[in-house]
Amino acid sequence: MPLPFAAYDKRHYRTVDVLEGYRLWSRSYDCRMTDDLDVALLRRLASVDFGVDYAIDLACGTGRTGSWLTSVGARRVDGVDLCPQMLDAARQRGVYGELRLEDIRRTSLPGGQADLVINVLSVEHLPELDSLYAEVARLCRPGGVAVLVGFHPHFLLNGIPTHFDLDTGESIAIENTIHLLSDHVTSAHRVGFQLQDLLERVIDDELVARAPGWRHHRGMPASFALAWRNGHEPGAR
Repeated sequence: MPLPFAAYDKRHYRTVDVLEGYRLWSRSYDCRMTDDLDVALLRRLASVDFGVDYAIDLACGTGRTGSWLTSVGARRVDGVDLCPQMLDAARQRGVYGELRLEDIRRTSLPGGQADLVINVLSVEHLPELDSLYAEVARLCRPGGVAVLVGFHPHFLLNGIPTHFDLDTGESIAIENTIHLLSDHVTSAHRVGFQLQDLLERVIDDELVARAPGWRHHRGMPASFALAWRNGHEPGAR
């Protein structure tokens, strides 16, 4: 079951909602985000072929994931995000077939067509997971794949929220909810998904060498990736 982050918060940064947080972060997001928490895991998902005909990027943000997908062979990628400023940045990349300003849990995209539905670094902002998994299952074709990458619940349980620094130097947190990995399994099984892969990104010496600020967290899991297959195969009972 979801756990309120406030009960674990150790830093007590000023906290804003998702729309306001990503509106502010959109100005510096691409400059400050690296591939260490998300793309590093995607590259290791041996069970997933990302060179698909059609992918949907839920919570596409500035388009980092969409750009990576096209670089590894995805032929069409559509994106959905709730923040206009993040979508503006994604649009400038020119890699999406279509971009929609919508709630990722209730999109207007047609169902049952995506070979791949991907969601990167946003699940920690959702109050519950069932509605997301239900929408992912609706969008995914029979036998298709869903990939979710999230900020690791271990980090949140240790009081470290999703956060960024303003130009003024103030650290801002975005609203978080803690979803244990078992919560993902429960929600995914409810919609008929079958687990293909689970990976976790542990902060190691290599990461610390690139980002010395992570040194205090060496040995801690910082992010995770889950790969699911839509178990509703054509002709399956």
